[in-house]
Amino acid sequence: MATVVNGLDELKTKVGEQLGWSEWVTVTQEQVQLFADATGDHQWIHLDVERAKAGPFGGPIAHGYLTLSLAPALMEQVLVLRGVSMGVNYGCNKVRFMAPVPVGARVHMGAKLVSVDDVAGGVQYAVELTFQTEGSDKPSCVAECIYRAYA
Repeated sequence: MATVVNGLDELKTKVGEQLGWSEWVTVTQEQVQLFADATGDHQWIHLDVERAKAGPFGGPIAHGYLTLSLAPALMEQVLVLRGVSMGVNYGCNKVRFMAPVPVGARVHMGAKLVSVDDVAGGVQYAVELTFQTEGSDKPSCVAECIYRAYA
């Protein structure tokens, strides 16, 4: 269930809080292929299913940046920010890909609000995103991402 925040002032009161977790989503071979085509990263550990079975991960894995790119869609399930005219991705402070996401696995994303700072016309806020693969002891990706929201 998403955390609903009404306005930028209320967002500031949530610093340090775990905002919640998204639903589980399955990473498919089709998504991996489309991501490879979009980025030009056609490494065999992602696309060659037969060869990947003999590789270090026992099968094909999602690109790390594919995992991270799930953030915008999954963030909508975690945080609903009302009373803003628009929001944009601003960047990342730190990104780590700590464990592979096997193709066919389910992942979900948690978000913790790290900071909120005033900028002209709105705020800049940092969120620690944790992508967890079902059945894995270690997060697949941990990233501190920065967003801007405007009144």
